[in-house]
Amino acid sequence: MLAPARPATRRVKLAVAAAGISSFALLYAPQPVLPQLAAQYRLDPGSASLAVSVATGALAIAVLPIAALSEIVGRRPIIVASVTLSVVLGLLMPFAPSYPVLLALRALQGIAIAGFAGVASAYLVEQLGKTGVAAAVGAMIAGNTVGGMLGRLSTGFSAEALGWHGALAVVAGVALVCSAVTVLSLPAGVRPSGSGSRLRDVLTGVGTALRRPVLLAQYGVAMLAMGAFVAMYNAAGFRLTGELGLSPAVASLVFLAYAVGSVSSSNAGRMVARFGRPRAVLGGLAVMAAGILLTLPDSLPLVVLGFVVLTGGFFAAHAVANGWAAAEAPEGARGQASGMYTLAYYLGSSVGGTVGSVVFGRFGWSWLVGAAVVWLALAGAAVAGLRVRTARWVVSA
Repeated sequence: MLAPARPATRRVKLAVAAAGISSFALLYAPQPVLPQLAAQYRLDPGSASLAVSVATGALAIAVLPIAALSEIVGRRPIIVASVTLSVVLGLLMPFAPSYPVLLALRALQGIAIAGFAGVASAYLVEQLGKTGVAAAVGAMIAGNTVGGMLGRLSTGFSAEALGWHGALAVVAGVALVCSAVTVLSLPAGVRPSGSGSRLRDVLTGVGTALRRPVLLAQYGVAMLAMGAFVAMYNAAGFRLTGELGLSPAVASLVFLAYAVGSVSSSNAGRMVARFGRPRAVLGGLAVMAAGILLTLPDSLPLVVLGFVVLTGGFFAAHAVANGWAAAEAPEGARGQASGMYTLAYYLGSSVGGTVGSVVFGRFGWSWLVGAAVVWLALAGAAVAGLRVRTARWVVSA
């Protein structure tokens, strides 16, 4: 690889944050209207959750090939194509004539979003260097949380007046503006060298990304923590509008909890500097579990508080694990490691989100809480089981 260019940090962060807002507003926009989709198409919670899971599942499948492709064509073309195509599909989605067509468009949209999700961390490392990656990834994830919150709130608040079709159109309009910011401001990336463009080198990088225990542990955190997180939010609308009797617009206010996630993820660099990566990840997972347990009583204040705590813990753990994987990946496997992390992350979203919705639909909220806490315990075991040097448990970055 050629020596990385050093554009202004603010420009890099602006472009990537705008891409994150666009991508994640689109990716999770259907989540607040899952009860409306279930009512219109006569679906159970598990079937309705496919409107989210199909997109994240397609993203998981596509992310590694696209990350490998970025080693050949560069990161910037992938990111630009990603934000452009995902918005075009978002603008088409309100016109879907049936639920199967909607799911097909969502699958294509997930593939498009994989371009940004799979290479953004590697792009930031190349632009800002390893020393700034924790703060940079934290800033990127903060933008992602803003997008997730903005998309969900826009959908939830506009659904009653415009229906779910109109609500998805509103989110697509917001994403269009953000994608334009990205295309106009994203600095040129590092051009791949001739050796890096060989397929053999790309495949070797994939093997490297799958052999290092420290990277495997981060993939486990991504999959299990994300599965628990999405499962809880997929079922939240059904519980808030059903068991607790709220309107869809009021129920969507639970997504304001994402503001806490934005704060916790943007402070990932400070947590790593103070506690070290392993303790920071384990702390985030423990906070997640505490938040999930708070939602057990049929008390609206406790449920809301639980989601606030859950969200803060999740994005802290995710930001640290994502930056950890990016920093530990060798240069020749950086894109592949980023792709593997993202694959695990969205595989967790797709499988965990659907399984959690099925558990909730058949057995109720308590069983969903139990399943989510078990997943988090497994993620914590993956980190605690790393045979790392004592120094890394102190204040290593």
